Amino acid sequence: MKSLAIFAVAVLLPLPALATDAASQDPVALWQAAPETVFTAQEVTLADFQWLARPVVVFADTSADPRFRQQIELLQARAADLAERDVVILTDADPGTMSEIRKQLRPRGFMLAVLAKDGTVALRKPFPWDVRELTRAIDKMPLRQQEVRDRRAAE
Repeated sequence: MKSLAIFAVAVLLPLPALATDAASQDPVALWQAAPETVFTAQEVTLADFQWLARPVVVFADTSADPRFRQQIELLQARAADLAERDVVILTDADPGTMSEIRKQLRPRGFMLAVLAKDGTVALRKPFPWDVRELTRAIDKMPLRQQEVRDRRAAE
């Protein structure tokens, strides 16, 4: 009986890893299924989300940076507000790996960057921002205003 339990655990343990690997191959599908998912810059590219989502990228030199931690907490506390605006959260707290996103946006220390759906940088901040401030900035973007008008017209 004990060997059967060990066998079952040995067989079932790799399954979540396989599911994670499959999901990591298609970050857009994972984000669409769970918009509160936070991706690292090494897992995705900005092109993955072009015209689908507004990337909010949080950079730091280390994940122990208090500003980095505060920003992630602020974003996760109001994830629903961000999901409503098609926001995907990306993080990069390892300057040693030089991800493609880090090469494109060239942060120095802590930086918060908000990109439009077309991939242009709409906002850069050297300090944490509250979701309320972020959503106001996003709501001023022309494409977001068009999305709101289209949704009202459809109702």
